Amino acid sequence: MKTMKRTLLLLSAACLFLVSANAHEGMWLLTKLKQVNEAEMQKLGFKLTAEDIYSINKSGLKDAVVRLGGGFCSGEMVSSEGLFLTNHHCGYDAVQGLSTVENDYLTDGFWAMTRKDELPAGFGVSFLERIDDVTDKVLAELSDGMSEEEREAKIQELAQGLEQEASGEGKGLSASFKVMFEGNEFYIFVYKTYDDVRLVGTPPSAIGKFGGDTDNWMWPRHTGDFSMFRVYTGPDGEPAPYAEGNIPFKPKWHFPVSLNGVQEGDFAMVMGYPGSTDRFLSSHGVKLALDVEQPSRVKIRRKKLDIYDSHMDADNAVRLKYASKHASVSNYWKYFIGQQRGLKRLRVFDKKKKQEDELMAWVKADATRTQKYGDIVSLLEQGYTERSKFEKSATYMQEAAFGSEMVVMGFRLFGLLNQLRTDAKDSEKIAAQVARAQAAADEFWKDYDPATDQEVTAAMFRMMHEDVERDLQPSVMNTIEKKFKGDFDAWAAKLFSTSMLTDRTRLEAFLAKPNLKTMEKDLGIQTMESCLSHYRGILGPALDLAGKDIDKGYRLMVAAMREKDPNKAWYPNANSTMRLTYGVVGSYVPGDGMFYKHVTTANGILEKEDPTNDEFIVPERQHELLKKRDYGQYADENGELITCFISNNDITGGNSGSPVLNAYGELIGIAFDGNWEAMSGDIAFEPELQRTISVDIRYVLWTIDKFAGAGHLVKEMTVVKGPKPVEEASKTEAATTSETEKEVRPATLVN
Repeated sequence: MKTMKRTLLLLSAACLFLVSANAHEGMWLLTKLKQVNEAEMQKLGFKLTAEDIYSINKSGLKDAVVRLGGGFCSGEMVSSEGLFLTNHHCGYDAVQGLSTVENDYLTDGFWAMTRKDELPAGFGVSFLERIDDVTDKVLAELSDGMSEEEREAKIQELAQGLEQEASGEGKGLSASFKVMFEGNEFYIFVYKTYDDVRLVGTPPSAIGKFGGDTDNWMWPRHTGDFSMFRVYTGPDGEPAPYAEGNIPFKPKWHFPVSLNGVQEGDFAMVMGYPGSTDRFLSSHGVKLALDVEQPSRVKIRRKKLDIYDSHMDADNAVRLKYASKHASVSNYWKYFIGQQRGLKRLRVFDKKKKQEDELMAWVKADATRTQKYGDIVSLLEQGYTERSKFEKSATYMQEAAFGSEMVVMGFRLFGLLNQLRTDAKDSEKIAAQVARAQAAADEFWKDYDPATDQEVTAAMFRMMHEDVERDLQPSVMNTIEKKFKGDFDAWAAKLFSTSMLTDRTRLEAFLAKPNLKTMEKDLGIQTMESCLSHYRGILGPALDLAGKDIDKGYRLMVAAMREKDPNKAWYPNANSTMRLTYGVVGSYVPGDGMFYKHVTTANGILEKEDPTNDEFIVPERQHELLKKRDYGQYADENGELITCFISNNDITGGNSGSPVLNAYGELIGIAFDGNWEAMSGDIAFEPELQRTISVDIRYVLWTIDKFAGAGHLVKEMTVVKGPKPVEEASKTEAATTSETEKEVRPATLVN
């Protein structure tokens, strides 16, 4: 009987999968939802309308979505007092910057029990005001007779004017011009930015980073990947720099938080700021990535991580300084491994080549189309052939040479070097450059360990010397070969013992009395300038030249694809602009003989617990609560505490921290990862495998309330539970009611 029930369950899941898996590719522009997506969304269970999500006339769901910094992560407003949630790894850098050996918030967590306890986070947030389609305005100024250089120059000129026009005089307003569909459409995004953001709460890393690198990009997961911040404004409610007299931000909208949880097949949508995808990448681009770029990045990052590990393990102060850097390098080290695996296993090159052959057959079937699009293949072949000559060197420069913190610090002094060369007598300009250098240095030294960077620098330049063609290496290699007989350790030792870039006292002494001769004799400055000159003088121009053919090839290719299939719902590549993706919660089959359920429970935390492994340590209090099954109101209908769930939403980097919403626009989770089997998804979406991994909002609230004892933060939210009455399922209610708890919440309040 049990076997039969299990079979029926799997058949049911498989049937649901077949129905739901085909439709959910796409990172959709909010302005296109009514036209392209609304009907399908409602068919999947969405109970609102496209206008409830985005409207220029009234507030809606988009007003509760937060862009962190320039788009490094996303977040969601969860109270009328400026409180927002994002991922633990999104707040990691801010928490690390606030941590000391004595107050190690990364390890121990942090919870502000009063507003006065909240700490300046060091980053700002933005809210999307509106989206303007300016395609017609731009295309009216372009012509087919323009060269690529002329076309690009004209677009840049128009972009500057359109941004200035859109930003207006409003306080905190800015505008960003964005190119879509590889140069076929153009948009302006207008934002309002608030700079006073404060840390409110973050769990210990044992919860927020549970599973570490081992579980990263993997399912099943049991990670409480969240942190909490609050936005503040000036007393007038407008953006203002940090000040004690500032007041909590009053958002136009905040998300109700649902305790109803998720079931297989439930509608789910994600709104946020996906950073970059390359879904139109050609077969030539896939081949170059597989053959050169990705293996190089993986190799370099692994070496860097090994050095970081040795120094972090030996010194607790270094561990804190390099925690965020290590996490950043490690995340995409594993990502590139997974992407290579996915591209090969799923035969993405072959699929891309087939698509291209079919497209060109359509092009050649018509003389007019041939005249318009006939050069697509030759442009891409020429561009990628030329680019391949420089790809490895460029990757090593980006990952290895620029992976030396000393070199990066040198870049920040380049303006001073240039000023001393052009006009050393202009004391006012010199003073301005010194001030910039000093500010950069102050930020730099805070999280810098010279001994770690010395070993990294020697290793990075040694790898570049061994792996890159000699004539495509920076000129500093001549110095290392001749003066140091190719001994990279000896070179790095000399550099780090003498350069102003590696010692605060030496740099401050120089900045007190800057002079050109001292700068030009400095080994660190010489190394920086050699790398910069090599990239600007050789690699950059070569890649730009190849890029002209590649860019034109893609512009024509995408135009041809859309003309060939005019009824297809097309979406542009992600480019750090707000997008919506929708789908359903659902299990999947990752491989032969395998089945992954759509949720995980707190039981898995105890199953994975390993006190001897830093990645799987469970805090004593958490262990005690979980053993007692003390879940409170956050348990599901079966008495379990759900930790994470998966859905077939389409996300990528930048979506970290994005709200995951149910059919009524209520917060059910926070997106934080993709899955290992679909790491090729940024290039080729795989509907049968692609899953978004999210922390269940009930686990978030349980951690805040039961584990941390910060229940006052939960009470600040609008938390609801229970069925939604039919009469309250109006498709327009969400965007038309006011922001009081009673009006905003359609279900039973539990606070």
